[in-house]
Amino acid sequence: MSGIDFRLDGRVALVTGGSRGIGLAIARGFVQAGARVVISARKMEGLEKAARELRELGGEVAPIACNTGNLEQIRDLADRALETYGAIDVLVNNAGTNPYFGPAVEAPESAWEKTLGVNLKGYFFMAQAAARVMVRQGGGRIINISSMIGYSNSPMTVIYGITKAGVISMTRALAKELAPHNIRVNAIAPGFVATDFSAAVVENPQLHASVVAGTPLGRIGEADEVAGAAVYLASDASSYVTGAVITVDGGTLA
Repeated sequence: MSGIDFRLDGRVALVTGGSRGIGLAIARGFVQAGARVVISARKMEGLEKAARELRELGGEVAPIACNTGNLEQIRDLADRALETYGAIDVLVNNAGTNPYFGPAVEAPESAWEKTLGVNLKGYFFMAQAAARVMVRQGGGRIINISSMIGYSNSPMTVIYGITKAGVISMTRALAKELAPHNIRVNAIAPGFVATDFSAAVVENPQLHASVVAGTPLGRIGEADEVAGAAVYLASDASSYVTGAVITVDGGTLA
């Protein structure tokens, strides 16, 4: 390899949960790096809005609705992405949910089923669908969005934390299994980032102050700061990186 290349020209990236927050920021970063991007989420209205924003940046974008908790829809998403652009070079597993915030002893089974169904089962079968394409292509990149909570779970988020720890384990296992096929699998573990998903924390003065106090950089992160790590992992600049987890947490886990 000659030089350091962060460009994604000619590549096709599929970003789940791509209509807002970290997913949209990653899609924006990919477009700016030259990739064609498929964004997916459950609601088409949000996807169309995100697609308009990305196209204003000059991006080539295809919005496709998908509930990644549904195996049939996952397979359909992969098929439609392939039909649209002829390849899947990069997959970003980002779609997530956290329907329950409360004590573990009171957690309902429905919260367990939904959280694992989207955050873990969905990630695995989305990776499986993309990897099948990548094997035929001769390579690819899979980026799983975990969380710092996957390393250091906290009260009230036990189920969510279990899924994010599972994502880290899955990332490392898939990295070893898929390396012979020239498929690199890595993860990003964000800390607290200002998005709709974290609004309950970010917009609560007491919780916000507590998070900031526990973050060495002294602030909550921005979605674009996670996108930089994704562009790196999707590009040839990270060509010798697989099975890694990049923490983007302001030093919280340091």
